[in-house]
Amino acid sequence: MASRFGPIGPALIATIVAVLTLGSAAMTAAQADQWALGPADWAALRFTLWQAALSALVSCGLAVPLARALARRRFRGRDLLIRLLAAPFLLPVVVAVLGLLTVFGRAGPVNQMLEGICLPAFSIYGFDFESQCVPAFSIFGLHGVVMAHVFLNLPLAARMLLQGWQAIPAERFRLAQSLGMPPAAQFRHLEVPMLRALLPGAVATVFLLCLTSFAVALTLGGGPAASTLELSIYQALRFEFDLGRAALLAALQFCLCAVVTLALLRLSPLATFGAGLGRRLEIPAPGGWRRGVDVGAIGLATAFLMAPLAAVAWRGLPGLVDLPNGVGAALGQSLLIAVTSALLASAAALSLAVAVTKGVRWLELAAMLPLAASGLVMGTGLFLMIHPLARPEDLALPVTIAVNATMALPYLFRLLLPEARALLADYGRLTNSLGMTGWARLRLVTLPRLARPLGFGTGLAAALSMGDLGVIALFAGERAQTLPLLVQRLMGAYRMEAAAGVALVLVIASFALFWVFDRWGTRHAAA
Repeated sequence: MASRFGPIGPALIATIVAVLTLGSAAMTAAQADQWALGPADWAALRFTLWQAALSALVSCGLAVPLARALARRRFRGRDLLIRLLAAPFLLPVVVAVLGLLTVFGRAGPVNQMLEGICLPAFSIYGFDFESQCVPAFSIFGLHGVVMAHVFLNLPLAARMLLQGWQAIPAERFRLAQSLGMPPAAQFRHLEVPMLRALLPGAVATVFLLCLTSFAVALTLGGGPAASTLELSIYQALRFEFDLGRAALLAALQFCLCAVVTLALLRLSPLATFGAGLGRRLEIPAPGGWRRGVDVGAIGLATAFLMAPLAAVAWRGLPGLVDLPNGVGAALGQSLLIAVTSALLASAAALSLAVAVTKGVRWLELAAMLPLAASGLVMGTGLFLMIHPLARPEDLALPVTIAVNATMALPYLFRLLLPEARALLADYGRLTNSLGMTGWARLRLVTLPRLARPLGFGTGLAAALSMGDLGVIALFAGERAQTLPLLVQRLMGAYRMEAAAGVALVLVIASFALFWVFDRWGTRHAAA
């Protein structure tokens, strides 16, 4: 059995992942007592697709000039800025929303500045016009949801596109310069082919992330007109207790995610320009108005991404003095969920990646399967499965851990698989000739060589799990309160100062977890 279907351990992990993913989808479909969408459901579907498409197009559209500017400009602090731009992606969503509310909310500096802009009364051709002031900007609704998604996903899209520019050999740009190509021709012949190959995948990735976004719609939706499918599932289960409607919407959400995932896997890979000499990339940096465009892109993106982070820190510091009750218990439960789910995901991803390098190719499909489901849809299936047998509140923590670990698995697996293949190519024959197997091979060869991506991926999984507000909001009672759930409840009660203090604790804990695991990977990596 092991020789035909692969090692028993990875096969068991793949089976568990398939049961959690496909089993929850089958459970939701089986519980649907009707297959007709009502007017509110159609409205939620339209809004879900519209906000995801708009968020993906805006995020990737803004990422193109930002990534290009970072690729061809060299300045002091550039490397630090690129690392800081990744912070919003690691930031818990509920904290990101709080930061955006602080900056763009009704009492935020943006609205205060807009309210100070008033046009004086004037007359044109005998027509008198009264004094007009710029109206206040409301962050709630479609534009607020899109703004939050751009804030969270613009750095990810920019990093993906920046890697595309870095993949173009520097010799191609030197050849273009020697041929006298102007900047517009270089962009058309060298950079556009890269964007044509890479940009659709970036748009699809951001679209999938926005399609499964729950906390943003929950906090910034602003009413039924801005309700997504996931928010409708949550309302059907927690407030209406309409299991049939929740099952129908969850099945629809699963189908949407599956279609986008299949499209993402079939998109063309990055265009290849052939091998270079491995020299440092030096894209020509023209002056004039193009320099101004690059400086403006970097400056505006930095201000947009860093201002909410600074606002969270500034507003949260006074709140640390008088934290509300229950913060310690919520922090403990959040750490338990984050660490346990991250360790489970890393162990599963490592086992599957090593097994795939040995020729068990079907495990790769199993590892990527959770991309077809969202955490809330998976949690809905488990809720419907558990409800007849036990109280969902009693199993909130183990279910949240299992779902978070499963959802982090594809990202960890994609980080480890290339390194695992390189490890097999470099040391496979040597370890086989020495008869090194099992624990000895894992301890002496595999872990030292894979420690760096394993530590980074585990830290990423822990930080994302620390800020998750999907499954725990569905299952949680008072005993299963986590820091993101506490922040959301404080914001719902308009206790913004207390919410800011708890949010700062959440940020510190999330980045501390990421740093600890990433530092472990760097420290134990083989030289």
